[in-house]
Amino acid sequence: MSVRPDVIRERLLATFSPDECQVEDESALHAGHAGAASGGGHYRIRLVSAVFEGKNRLIRHRLVYDCLADMMHKDIHALAIIAIAPSEIAN
Repeated sequence: MSVRPDVIRERLLATFSPDECQVEDESALHAGHAGAASGGGHYRIRLVSAVFEGKNRLIRHRLVYDCLADMMHKDIHALAIIAIAPSEIAN
């Protein structure tokens, strides 16, 4: 079992202090894919954080990529991001 999802989660928690932080390892769904051969995993994250208030999707994604920059292309081959501000959550 990989510790990468835990490392990703810890970094996201430390950087964004999110209300919600989900990290799903979807690497097994991509077995045989060229990116999987290099050892990089496929992950899906969902973050709800006040840091995202007033920021567009591009900036939100860039903030997440910056947080995980040293893991990209080595530990992370693909990253699906849902980054939401708390005010965007339907009550």
